[in-house]
Amino acid sequence: MTVNWGFLGAGFVASRGLAPAVHTSRGANLYAVASRDEQRSATLEPKRVHATYEDLLADERVDAVYISLSNSQHLEWVTMSLEAGKHVLCEKPLGLNASETEAMFQCASRNGQLLVEAVWGRWHPRFARIIEVVASGSIGEIEHIETAFTFTSEMTDNYRMNPAMGGGALLDVGCYQAHAWVALTAGATDLKITDLSRVIGPTGIDLTTDVSVRINDSVTAHSVSSFALPSQQQFIVRGSLGQISTEAGESFTTWNEECSLRINDVVEEFAVTNAFVEMVENVSRVIDGDDGWMVSSADSIRVAHILDAITRHP
Repeated sequence: MTVNWGFLGAGFVASRGLAPAVHTSRGANLYAVASRDEQRSATLEPKRVHATYEDLLADERVDAVYISLSNSQHLEWVTMSLEAGKHVLCEKPLGLNASETEAMFQCASRNGQLLVEAVWGRWHPRFARIIEVVASGSIGEIEHIETAFTFTSEMTDNYRMNPAMGGGALLDVGCYQAHAWVALTAGATDLKITDLSRVIGPTGIDLTTDVSVRINDSVTAHSVSSFALPSQQQFIVRGSLGQISTEAGESFTTWNEECSLRINDVVEEFAVTNAFVEMVENVSRVIDGDDGWMVSSADSIRVAHILDAITRHP
């Protein structure tokens, strides 16, 4: 069976990342797109272009929906998609807060549909290797996680600059780092913020969030998320017996390029990989009833609680 995908939204990530991935993926077909601009929808080369989101959700040929709308629209359209009987892959962050995220997963459960947060970097083989190495004990017990995802933004008329639409550096790039914490520490079930500084921009969003935490009373972590600092991605895991660090390739968003990972004194190379394709193929297989890996609902909910804790910290 081939899963027919419908897209709500045809912006940058949908057009540059997901549409080519679906066209390339085995077991997936880009059947329909709906956006504010029908001509832009057509550039994604679907079988059908729908004039409205509602028309796409009413299309019985659509099996699964990918949502790449502004963060503040996720709750509404994820809910409507699930209630229309569609499986959903939704861009990160899934919700504006943990309450929204939990409500969406409850809706998925009620309707017997799949809901997955599209944190596509987690499908990359290098990320999977980091988890594997940590679990193997090769670097001993984890002691510290050091991450950063920063860039100098020139965004102006963009929802990421609007607090009411879920803008800000923490929600946009901090969620990648929170997902790393959760993946590496058995869900980061206990988290205490030990230091936090934020730079708030003229529109009211956090341009920079710099936070230090203690996880599960044993692991310290430090992350920097920013739209105002020089471009950097960093991912280091320090253990009692050694260290892992990403080397060549972006730490969280490496895409269609070779990349590498340093494990103690050994560097492992990874071939060119499109993690968007890995994500689409895995989710499509699960929809089709086969085996595939996905970001769990528990992970997405825990990340949402972590982001809430940072946002609400005095």
